[in-house]
Amino acid sequence: MSAKLNLDKLDLDIIHHMMENAEISYADLGKKLFVSGGTIHVRIKKLQEAKVVKGTKLSADLKLLGYDVIAFIGIYLKESSLYDAVAKELQKIPEIVRLNYTTGNYSMFAEIVCKDISQLRYVLHDQLQKIKGIERTETFISLEESFNRNVKVAS
Repeated sequence: MSAKLNLDKLDLDIIHHMMENAEISYADLGKKLFVSGGTIHVRIKKLQEAKVVKGTKLSADLKLLGYDVIAFIGIYLKESSLYDAVAKELQKIPEIVRLNYTTGNYSMFAEIVCKDISQLRYVLHDQLQKIKGIERTETFISLEESFNRNVKVAS
């Protein structure tokens, strides 16, 4: 992919550092990488236009915000051809924060974040099960997240 986009070592170093700390100023990042802040700005703009960089996100502690339940849902589809239609419906459920089309036992695998078990029950029973194309689901409740990290981008 990097050859196709023609990314060089500086691009990859910028991505790596920004994934570690998106709050770093372009000037400070430029100092670390021995280039000007303007160069960093131009490179970030190029990476955004190429859709390699998709904005920045604030990482919040969900537990401190009252979201005590994280669960993963394996979704069996009646037919794999229904994936796009089901994915479109699942996207309407705000508690689902990630959805993947998978191989293996499940057609889809979703991550869901809820304030409590009652909200999880509501999402599973009243929202998810009513989506046409879903045959059945299997839910896994996370007891603890040991770590969460970005992939290390090699330069």
